[in-house]
Amino acid sequence: MLFFFGPGKGGSADDNLNRWYGQFTPTDGRTSRDAAVVATKTVGDLKVTTVDLAGTYAPGAMGGPAAGPKTGYRMLAAIVEGEGGPWFLKLIGPAATVGQAKPGFEALVGSVDAHR
Repeated sequence: MLFFFGPGKGGSADDNLNRWYGQFTPTDGRTSRDAAVVATKTVGDLKVTTVDLAGTYAPGAMGGPAAGPKTGYRMLAAIVEGEGGPWFLKLIGPAATVGQAKPGFEALVGSVDAHR
């Protein structure tokens, strides 16, 4: 999924990370914040924050009833900050499927370019 709420909208990277942490419960007893693999890098002239988090996923309701918790799920997400942004990319699904898609997700994130 790609989300864009308008220039300067959608919250900060920390706001989104904290919301996403609240959607996952790791199976090993750690907090989501401790279990998440978070990295920040620069791609071109864009700041990119990525997160990789797995466990039981409890999505929030977006205009309808909340879906039930889903065990064995994983999320790869990126927050791309730059002029005209931020943009949010998220991939959520069964852990094995998301794991197989990780190289493609990383390639996509590594290819972002605000000037195209």
